Amino acid sequence: MSHTPDSAVRAYIDDHRESFLDDLAEWLRIPSVSAQPAHADDVRRSADWLAAKLTETGFPVAEVWPTPGAPAVYAEWPSDDPQAPTVLVYGHHDVQPAAREDGWDSDPFEPVVRENRLYARGAADDKGQVFFHTLGVRAHLAATGRTAPAVHLKLLVEGEEESSSPHFRALVEERAERLAADAVIVSDTGMWSADTPTVCTGMRGLAECEIRLFGPDQDIHSGSFGGAVPNPATALARLVAALHDEHARVAVPGFYDGIVELTDRERELFAELPFDERSWLRTAKSHATLGEAGHTTLERIWARPTAEVNGIGGGYQGPGSKTVVPSDAMVKLSFRLVAGQDPDHVEKAVRAWAAQQLPDGIRHEIFFRPATRPCLTPLDHPAVQSVVRAMSRAFEQPVRFTREGGSGPAADLQEVLDAPVLFLGISIPSDGWHAPNEKVELDLLLKGVETTAYLWGDLAEHWRHEP
Repeated sequence: MSHTPDSAVRAYIDDHRESFLDDLAEWLRIPSVSAQPAHADDVRRSADWLAAKLTETGFPVAEVWPTPGAPAVYAEWPSDDPQAPTVLVYGHHDVQPAAREDGWDSDPFEPVVRENRLYARGAADDKGQVFFHTLGVRAHLAATGRTAPAVHLKLLVEGEEESSSPHFRALVEERAERLAADAVIVSDTGMWSADTPTVCTGMRGLAECEIRLFGPDQDIHSGSFGGAVPNPATALARLVAALHDEHARVAVPGFYDGIVELTDRERELFAELPFDERSWLRTAKSHATLGEAGHTTLERIWARPTAEVNGIGGGYQGPGSKTVVPSDAMVKLSFRLVAGQDPDHVEKAVRAWAAQQLPDGIRHEIFFRPATRPCLTPLDHPAVQSVVRAMSRAFEQPVRFTREGGSGPAADLQEVLDAPVLFLGISIPSDGWHAPNEKVELDLLLKGVETTAYLWGDLAEHWRHEP
């Protein structure tokens, strides 16, 4: 199978650049803020707009899928090659809240271009990165002379990602047969920097809980009773102090069970990235690094599990003093999980550990929120290698590897569909996701278009099903 001609792809993209950006700007003007009920109609309008545009792009199937919350968009374009792999692209069309008074230099829902950068809410997260697939598949077809993509191409663009995707897993389970795929590509991510293109291969999972401790039935006098009855605030302090050992490892027995350790090659690849720890600390608004012994900062945030105290309280918080033994205390904890960890096992381990830490006379309750599972695709997976080759052609330089320290719904797709998850994004840290003046670099956005134009042919060539 011959490669898509690079010059033909670039010529097509250049010829259609302005109309592509005009369409994207039209979509960005729809304030699809899923977190604000006042914008519910806008989120639906955003879904309808995208479905219509995908039909115009050429997708023979483009549907709006309702959920108990905001709607998702599904599209499908079968290949004319029955042995071609099936690829599902994931993204989201809802956006974070934004208003001029938040510090924007222009109306967040009136896109503007300044210095070859497109400023608008959703420009990078995630409308721009969803939309580059529309021009990418058209460039793929035009440059190859095909009438259908080289792969069976599907899109799922949800409408509640910025609201924690409360209905996403149920939607995927309900529609699993329609969504079945050999690989999932997530275009809701980014690269290391504008001059260091990277492919992300994994995302951490997340388990969150709140622990409440109860001692006396009410606040009591610390002079009359203190030192003679258990204090829930003291017990909580001991509990939190016991969360990590002297090497900053999580001290919950069984917490590390099953984790997939970094390979030597992965550690080497992480170390090759141009990481400036001082600059990273400035971004983190912090003054020193601290974490699990034996691992670098990048390894800690990408490939190691963590436990963090997100909030803590108990006893008197007002001005002056109030000498009491408080009746209760609480802590909110979050656990970032890596490949191989089972959130259900982690929850059981935390519950058992907490119960063992507490003295007689202290009652406790633990509430866990629904967990997000981690996902990881090996570097040598054929689909990963296709993404790397396609991006290398577009950027005309080697591509490096990263992981994502945060968490997202991609793991639901991996688990329900039993398909590897790949990450293809062109956003860079300065794009300001969730912040005022969110933007996308237009040159990089078009590199995303070009990457997808090469990707479908590469996947079909290197990952075919035997008849």
